[in-house]
Amino acid sequence: MGIRINVTSVFVDEQAKALDFYTERLGFLPKTDVPVGEFRWLTVVGPDDPDGTELLLEPDQHPAARAYKAALVADGIPAASFAVDDAAAAHAELTEKGVRFTQEPTVMGPVVTAVLDDTCGNLIQLASPA
Repeated sequence: MGIRINVTSVFVDEQAKALDFYTERLGFLPKTDVPVGEFRWLTVVGPDDPDGTELLLEPDQHPAARAYKAALVADGIPAASFAVDDAAAAHAELTEKGVRFTQEPTVMGPVVTAVLDDTCGNLIQLASPA
């Protein structure tokens, strides 16, 4: 069958703010930006894989999306996890850029994780090999 992930999403409170954060702070590249009514089909991709999996910066306009995001944040649960080469180095670099972390780099068995606030209503986990 050859099934694979093509697009995945995070719900965001403001698409323009999310695009700025995910590109300017995290280093993703804009991929697709198509107007869809009052919102946009707005995706970003990793800089090392411009034809890879797209992250859709999806508006959180549905009440269930907002409740879901709020519940995850209240419980400290990341909405997504992104791989990095070195979570501690990524933490240092992003902290320099003003990114706020809710979890410092922490060894969790075979991985090191850190959790950041994406300013759009989500916690995002960064993970690297330990």
